[in-house]
Amino acid sequence: MFIGEYKHTLDEKGRLAVPVKFRGDLVKGAVITRGLDTSLFLFPKEEWDKLAEKLANLPLGQSNNRAFARLMLAGAMDVELDKQGRVMIPEYLRTYAGIRKNTVVAGLYNRMEIWDSERWEQYKKTAEDDAERIAEQLGQLGV
Repeated sequence: MFIGEYKHTLDEKGRLAVPVKFRGDLVKGAVITRGLDTSLFLFPKEEWDKLAEKLANLPLGQSNNRAFARLMLAGAMDVELDKQGRVMIPEYLRTYAGIRKNTVVAGLYNRMEIWDSERWEQYKKTAEDDAERIAEQLGQLGV
């Protein structure tokens, strides 16, 4: 399970050090792809396979299904940890997420999200300001 928030810096080649406590979950491979809210998602291979199968089975007749599958699948890239525990983030994904140098890696149960640090702070502030309303809506769902 991935939890927590970690600040890291991309090196000049676009490599990102994965937090040490998360590395063991990525030894069998990982997939990085476009995420939501201009973040990137980094999944362990097993978790990615579950999601990809669900996406592949969405009805093709609905445009939202096609668009979401394209966002997630077409932007995906297999990645491996190097000896220093880093993954290479392709340039097209860094551009999508606006990641230049300073990043935040957020653990979110079955995946990590990778954010440009400034965008993460803006997003987090908005979410924190709206936390009460969000909690009320989740309460209606039994959470």
